[in-house]
Amino acid sequence: MDFASLIGIVSGLSLIISAIFLSGDIKSFINVPGMMIVLGGTMAATLLTFTFREVAAAFRAAAFAFTKDREDPNTAVETMIRICNVGRKKGLLELGNLDTDSGFLKKACGLIADGSEEDVVRAALRTEIDSLKMRHFAVQDVFKKMGAYAPAFGMLGTLIGLVHMLSKLADPSSIGPAMAVALLTTFYGSLLSSMVFLPMAGKLKARTISEVMQLEIMLEGAIAVLKGNNPIMVYESLSSFIPIKERVPLEKMDIRQGDI
Repeated sequence: MDFASLIGIVSGLSLIISAIFLSGDIKSFINVPGMMIVLGGTMAATLLTFTFREVAAAFRAAAFAFTKDREDPNTAVETMIRICNVGRKKGLLELGNLDTDSGFLKKACGLIADGSEEDVVRAALRTEIDSLKMRHFAVQDVFKKMGAYAPAFGMLGTLIGLVHMLSKLADPSSIGPAMAVALLTTFYGSLLSSMVFLPMAGKLKARTISEVMQLEIMLEGAIAVLKGNNPIMVYESLSSFIPIKERVPLEKMDIRQGDI
């Protein structure tokens, strides 16, 4: 699991629960009608905005982003240098037989092996990157919308609670429960928005940036291979995508030929 996400979730919930315990009884913060208003309303509005498939895809992507570590861009640089070595020693045609799990890299190598021009390779791979950005934006938008809907339904629950309270002012015993619904729905909406939905959108955006950088490295690496650049030139070109402090020196990379 992504340790940053784990630390954030655990520390955030721990601080909130601790504050509740220090200020009173945690049972006072549990209100089923309020939860129904916020959760039910948020999900209903989300399903009205997006299709069920889009919502399901968003939650699958969130689970992946929170459970898988970010890929090291140095690995992509290393891979492209190894491909460069294959192309220089065995010929570009050999790249068409390259065995890799990356569909993007497989496509890049296939275009090179087919003898495509640089502008054709760049345009085809750029289209892949732009399409990925659009798909990821749609996933992020689901959680951004949920982050906006949750506080709105929290406010709606507050209004419902106030209406109930004002309609029963003659009965003092009903004022407390109605006020609880009024206040707790706002609390639930704010908590879900700030601790769940918006962080999910932010995490997915960060993963998109990371994945796009990986693909950009592969794109520029493919162009370098097509031009017949030597491994040192490929390394110097591709390592520019990585912060200086995070770069792995060329001499420490495993750039021998083999499985990519």
